[in-house]
Amino acid sequence: MMSREVSEYIEKQKSPQKEICRKLRKIILKTFPKLDEKVKLGVAWYGKYYIVGLRDSVNLGFSVKGLSKKDKDRFKGTGDFMRHLKFKDAEEIDEKEIVKLLKLVDKKAECGSCWR
Repeated sequence: MMSREVSEYIEKQKSPQKEICRKLRKIILKTFPKLDEKVKLGVAWYGKYYIVGLRDSVNLGFSVKGLSKKDKDRFKGTGDFMRHLKFKDAEEIDEKEIVKLLKLVDKKAECGSCWR
């Protein structure tokens, strides 16, 4: 379900971050239409996932708590709870691969950083 607060967060981003955020949001909500969407800790938050617009890129974050080392290694970063994929251009987004990772995390990961 689309949140007005998240829409405002995304619209405040500059290009190309705005377009990347829009595309990632669409993929997440298409994959999990009933997912609760909100702004938390200043970023678009989806339980086990987040989208953050940075100065020169956008990170799509994933909870990795409870994943195997092999699964964790599919993401950037070294966090024990959250890791990410980094995008500098909307053309870099491989929807099939992202859907695969979203479903992997949904099935296997605990909500390590799902602060209430």
